Amino acid sequence: MNAKKTVERQTGVALWRQIADLIRLSISNGDHDRTGLLPPETVLAGQFGVNRHTVRSALAALAEEGLVQAIQGRGTMIRRKERLSFPISKRTRFSQGLGDQARDIEVKLLARDIVPAEADVAVGLAIAPATPCIRLELVSSADGRPVSCSTSYFLSERFPLMAEHFEKTRSITRAFAAHGLADYVRASTELVARHADAAELSLLRLSPGAIVIEATAVNADPDGVPVQFARTRFAADRVKLKIET
Repeated sequence: MNAKKTVERQTGVALWRQIADLIRLSISNGDHDRTGLLPPETVLAGQFGVNRHTVRSALAALAEEGLVQAIQGRGTMIRRKERLSFPISKRTRFSQGLGDQARDIEVKLLARDIVPAEADVAVGLAIAPATPCIRLELVSSADGRPVSCSTSYFLSERFPLMAEHFEKTRSITRAFAAHGLADYVRASTELVARHADAAELSLLRLSPGAIVIEATAVNADPDGVPVQFARTRFAADRVKLKIET
């Protein structure tokens, strides 16, 4: 592949960010597994048609993510960490989905409030716009590494103590159970890949230019009534999503 064709100028996205994205993708694809090293800076600069300073900025960003490390006398070593496999299935549960891939799984509540349902939330939950909903902001980690952050909405009339039950149990499933809902299933999931915004970079401890996979999902009770509308942003270099049918 001619890398020069994949770097575009005057797009509003800094060249070093584009290069970091491309290197991240090549690492993910296993392009450098034989040596475990990236090509020298001069080679990368030639491939991308930029100067070495731009390449260094890209490599510095990847080093901040923990993806690469400069080794004196050797070059830039890839610090590959296997991505966690997370299933998107009829009964998607964070802790169960990761299974034995991580020793320590934590879901932390960052914020909670009651908000009027915006248009997309109202459509997802099949309620009237502006209906009061409980909103929970969460960040989920595996072995100390944040892997996703999410925003979930629940109809406050049906689940008035969702936030309180979650704070006690650290589990959406158990918070539902405390309201008398023993089971729920995934009704729909939409996926899109994009650059992380400033808040996501901070929450997931990513460097500028990092990619997240955003999953917009609706969960429903056994009767098909929507009970949760959620947007979850996964760090793309830490998690791979597996669609199960």
